[in-house]
Amino acid sequence: MQYNFTNFKTELKKVGDYLGKEYSQLNIGRASPMVLDGVSVESYGSRVPLKNIASVSIEDPKTLRVAPWDKGQIKDIEKAINASNLGLSVATDDAGIRVIFPQLTTESRQSLVKVLKEKLEEQKVSVRRERERVWEDVQSKEKEGKLTEDERFKAKDELQKIVDEANRSLEATFEKKQKEVMG
Repeated sequence: MQYNFTNFKTELKKVGDYLGKEYSQLNIGRASPMVLDGVSVESYGSRVPLKNIASVSIEDPKTLRVAPWDKGQIKDIEKAINASNLGLSVATDDAGIRVIFPQLTTESRQSLVKVLKEKLEEQKVSVRRERERVWEDVQSKEKEGKLTEDERFKAKDELQKIVDEANRSLEATFEKKQKEVMG
């Protein structure tokens, strides 16, 4: 019997997807509606995601337009965006809110790259954690007699190949985003 790595590969794909999602929510100086995905607004006594109470669209490369469905919530939305510490400027008008992305300085670009590296390392730790979980499972299956010693060694080699590929994929995502940030 050979060890089945399907669940492991699925978990690693989730790790890669999560990193991509985290990167998409960072302000890199270009208008992207995903930057506001983490913003929640106080609405009628509870906190709800901004996308549940307003439409967010790109007005131009440096500006988003937030159009609330209930115009009475403009002030609450403005407050929530300012409180989110995303480094964005907010301008209110009668149709809604304009969210302006400031030009990134060299210093802010460098600090953004540090954040990108931190998020990359967090996901590499997740990959290592998953690898350890699977390796323990392989060893326990050998002890139970479900795998032979040779199959355990093959599983270890295969496990390492999958981990290396996952780490290369995470690095590629990081490098792509780093080039985007540094211009």
